[in-house]
Amino acid sequence: MKHFILIQLLATVFALPAFAQLSTSPDVFRTEQGELIVYPVNHGSIVFMFNDKTVFVDPYGGGGLFNRFGAPDVIFITDIHGDHYNPQTLDGLDIENATFVVPRAVAEQMGELYGDQLAVIGNGESAEVVNISVSAIPMYNLPGDETVRHPKGRGNGYIIDFGGRTVYISGDTEDIPEMRALEGIDIAFVCMNLPYTMDIHQASNAVLDFQPSVVYPYHHRGQDIEEFKKLVDEAGIDVEVRLKDWYSN
Repeated sequence: MKHFILIQLLATVFALPAFAQLSTSPDVFRTEQGELIVYPVNHGSIVFMFNDKTVFVDPYGGGGLFNRFGAPDVIFITDIHGDHYNPQTLDGLDIENATFVVPRAVAEQMGELYGDQLAVIGNGESAEVVNISVSAIPMYNLPGDETVRHPKGRGNGYIIDFGGRTVYISGDTEDIPEMRALEGIDIAFVCMNLPYTMDIHQASNAVLDFQPSVVYPYHHRGQDIEEFKKLVDEAGIDVEVRLKDWYSN
């Protein structure tokens, strides 16, 4: 009887979806200024540790998810939706000395809450924040007008330079021309979740166009990221797909 129960338990574990067994451990990349440590946190939330600085991207899911990282120096927010600009999560963080990099639409929702902590940039603009260079690029749904969930010009994707390592954060976007035209991206975080952004076929096709050295599918709830990896791998192009567990929290 005990052996029968054990066999049933093992069968259940191995029958779990592949993403349930993915790693939540950080990855480390070498840069010209030391190590860049990349932590997958939750859905579209990422934490970077670099050059004694802590950088949060779209903190969401409650402050408790971020306690282990300490106080952030920079917080990037891509858009106004609650899984990107999440006041409840921000309320649970030590953000007194943080600089927020945000699009104007987010700044307008924040009002006077964070005062001179805000660095407001729009599509096509750049800034230097705590010695980190960042550029904002478009993120939107096609056709890019006001009828879509993410109209062009409201939110920001970001290109961040960490010691010569160029990191692309897609935000909520489809496979737009501005993404396909990217060059020299070392690490890319690319969203894929219908009906809000794009499916794995659009995402893989776009990735094969701009060819980052490493790509992380993120913000992918409900999508088959194993199939996304297969689509990229089968193309025979030198793009490494890294799968992480963004949803165990």
